[in-house]
Amino acid sequence: MDSSLEFSSSLGSVSSLLTRHRTFKVLMIGDSGVGKTCLTHRLCAGEFPCRAEATIGVDFRERLVEIDGEKIRLQLWDTAGQERFRKSMVQHYYRNVHAIFFVYDVTSLTSFSGLNSWIEECRQNSLGQDIPKFLVGNKSDLRDPSRANQQVNQQTAMSFAKAHGMMCFETSAKISPNKLSKMSQKEEKVPIKQDQIEDIVLTVAGKLKRHTTINNISVCNGSFKVTSKKGAEKESWSCC
Repeated sequence: MDSSLEFSSSLGSVSSLLTRHRTFKVLMIGDSGVGKTCLTHRLCAGEFPCRAEATIGVDFRERLVEIDGEKIRLQLWDTAGQERFRKSMVQHYYRNVHAIFFVYDVTSLTSFSGLNSWIEECRQNSLGQDIPKFLVGNKSDLRDPSRANQQVNQQTAMSFAKAHGMMCFETSAKISPNKLSKMSQKEEKVPIKQDQIEDIVLTVAGKLKRHTTINNISVCNGSFKVTSKKGAEKESWSCC
């Protein structure tokens, strides 16, 4: 009887391991007010929050995505943009990161300029060049053609992304990109390329899945840790 229970328990453990999903920690960083919390909520819950307050310290949400028959869990960490809220948390949320979203507000040149300091902070916290990085321009629903010279144009964003080895997205956490595309065709001489939230999720999950295979990353308690970087195949990142 004891051996039967032991065997049953053993099967349960194996089953638990087989159903465990690979988990990727994705950091959302950028200046305060660029919409990181709303974007994280939209990416994970598929909706725009009715009310969003300033993040104090760090918060995270999860999204389960299926890529090529494998279910992958994206754990999006929403970090405070204000220095007073994040000073004591920096080392904690930079630990065991698998990918980074650099978020800026397309209507704010200041938030775009601030990305350089976020890149420097990543460097100071020893995040290597091999970690996938994504540039995300948020609040594209607030673009105003009459204030084009005070906003971040897509060519500038794409050039920045290329220089730093990032993939480039522009979207709105609030309004469907389908509606934005119709609006831009009426208001803009050059249509603005809008990215669907779902497309961003699937692209990031797919890149992470391939990246972990290429760079020999193994599972450890449901998350991942780099085991060896020697001889790892380099994957080129380009703007979309």
